Amino acid sequence: MKEKIIKLIEDVLKVPVGTITEDTMIEDVEQWDSLAHVMIIGQLEEELGVSIPLDEAIDLKGMRELLEKAGCE
Repeated sequence: MKEKIIKLIEDVLKVPVGTITEDTMIEDVEQWDSLAHVMIIGQLEEELGVSIPLDEAIDLKGMRELLEKAGCE
């Protein structure tokens, strides 16, 4: 599941494969702005059935935290 989530995020952000890892911090990816963040959360739910409550999604700082909220850790 981690790999599917990472691929989905790379697709939404239109970044090269391998750009996003478990250690990626959102602030370090130029394309990962607030609009992209909302799109990612929506796509996670739509494509993978991963639901992250909005109040928790807003506070995410990095991939490790996102994967944890998605139930991957």
